[in-house]
Amino acid sequence: MSDVLRISEIFGPTIQGEGALIGVPTVFVRTGGCDFRCVWCDSLHAVNSEYRHTWAPMSAVDVMAEIRRLSGGVPLTVTLSGGNPAIQPMGDLIEMGRAEGYGFAIETQGSVARDWFAQLDMLVLSPKPPSSEMETDWAILQDCIDAAKDAPTVLKIVVFDEADYAYARDVAARHPDLPIYLQPGNHTPPPPEDDSATVDQDGIDARMRWLVDRVIADHWHAARVLPQLHVMLWGNKRGV
Repeated sequence: MSDVLRISEIFGPTIQGEGALIGVPTVFVRTGGCDFRCVWCDSLHAVNSEYRHTWAPMSAVDVMAEIRRLSGGVPLTVTLSGGNPAIQPMGDLIEMGRAEGYGFAIETQGSVARDWFAQLDMLVLSPKPPSSEMETDWAILQDCIDAAKDAPTVLKIVVFDEADYAYARDVAARHPDLPIYLQPGNHTPPPPEDDSATVDQDGIDARMRWLVDRVIADHWHAARVLPQLHVMLWGNKRGV
């Protein structure tokens, strides 16, 4: 187990704030590094190379020890986040944790497929809509789905506007067998060094109401519209 993981932060237990596991107690392992640069990214401290000096090189054994310490040795869900955790060698960590009864979920944009996706308890694919100014490689997204094999896989799309909504409809049409979760976008995060909880909550709430109305008007009953619960409770504060 010689692979080194670049870790931005490990924290919890707290609750998962969004998507299919919303409200579930979890320990977060946030990796450093990402192959995307979304213009509205709320985790720049785990993305931009200027913060790489804050990322700790850790072995899977060391990461598992911290998970175990935070959880008090009680197996729970571990959420692998980032950045893009799929660019890290997470297979040994997942194998080790599952042997002790921990479950693993990953949140990734679906730009890198890994064979260890098949070991996950949930693969959350969050391809980025037009507002991110990133492009989706549909073939690689399909590779991610295929790599998961029988592991539960869901889609999660951030929606800011009509273009993003149309994108979400397109993603759902391409993958009708996957559950899809929509969430209103969170604009204007504070700088990574700012630990404040400031968010445009009124703007988020307005987008949430618009998104609910839009889904209902279109009779898109397969879509599940959820807020970012952690943003409602703590804003953009890190480590919660």
